[in-house]
Amino acid sequence: MIAMIRNRIRAAFFGALLLVGTVATAQRPERNISPARHPNLAAAQRLSQEAWEKIVAAQQANEWDMKGHAQKAKELLDEVNRELKLAAEAANRR
Repeated sequence: MIAMIRNRIRAAFFGALLLVGTVATAQRPERNISPARHPNLAAAQRLSQEAWEKIVAAQQANEWDMKGHAQKAKELLDEVNRELKLAAEAANRR
């Protein structure tokens, strides 16, 4: 009985730790592309940020229980944001 309670406490602790770590690593995408210089890339970056915010809302509505898929989508949007910034920087070098 005591071993079972300990296991549940450990599982809850590690689950909370995993949740905190996951939330900390996925930050909202930055909007750092100049709309005056690159209107299409800036618009894409704005849309990726809006998508990220919608995923956060979905996670909250479902109490974060999406088997990691929503978190993976947010990570991919972070990668999209970085690639958009690199594209703008590459265009600036031309």
